[in-house]
Order: sequence, then structure tokens, then C-alpha cells
Amino acid sequence: MIISHEEKVKGQELAGDNLSNVVKKVLVSPQGGWDGWVMRLFELGEKGYTPRHKHPWPHINYVTEGEGILHLEGLEHSMTKGSFAFLPSNSEHQFRNTGRGKLSFICIVPEEGDV
Repeated sequence: MIISHEEKVKGQELAGDNLSNVVKKVLVSPQGGWDGWVMRLFELGEKGYTPRHKHPWPHINYVTEGEGILHLEGLEHSMTKGSFAFLPSNSEHQFRNTGRGKLSFICIVPEEGDV
């Protein structure tokens, strides 16, 4: 069992060629008792973005703060606090922060998707 607060979780700054200003926090995982699944919180700073990519596992996403764009299979979708999305396996996607402040969203994936 885990009961905590996201502010107590240390974030990992992600680096790479096709992403900018991204922090990942693992909130719940198999190490905490949720076998097979991982719940992460991503924080994109102003003008931050994730890489445009696809992979063989689905995502469930829920926006907790800010505003941005979800690029999904060639279409752009506005996302604000309270927005959610299911991204099927092998769908090309990218998140971009288009607002002031940070864009934060929960991302739930199968364990093999926490890379």
C-alpha cells in the first residue's frame, strides 16, 4: 500500500534529442505493489515537449495542470486540466506544453512501458 503526495516524489529530468523540459515522477509501480502497471506523473515546463513516437503498449493519460496539445495519429487535440485520453498501442503521439507554467499529466502504462 502507498499513501503519499506527488511533491514528495523525486523527479527525473529526461534528456534526449527529441524532447525538452520534461520531468518524470514514478508514483506507483510494481515496487510499490501494483503488479504489471506503472503510474507516472510527467511535468513539462514552458514550451516543453515529449518526443513524437510510438510503441507496442497503450497509455492512459489524465491532465492535472496546465494546457497543451496531444498530437495523436496526425491530429492535434487541445488538453487542459481534467482532460483525459486513451492512446492505443502503436499510435504515434507527442505532448507539448502550449500554456504558461507547467503542463502536468498522469500517464499509466504496462510495466514494460516504463522506459
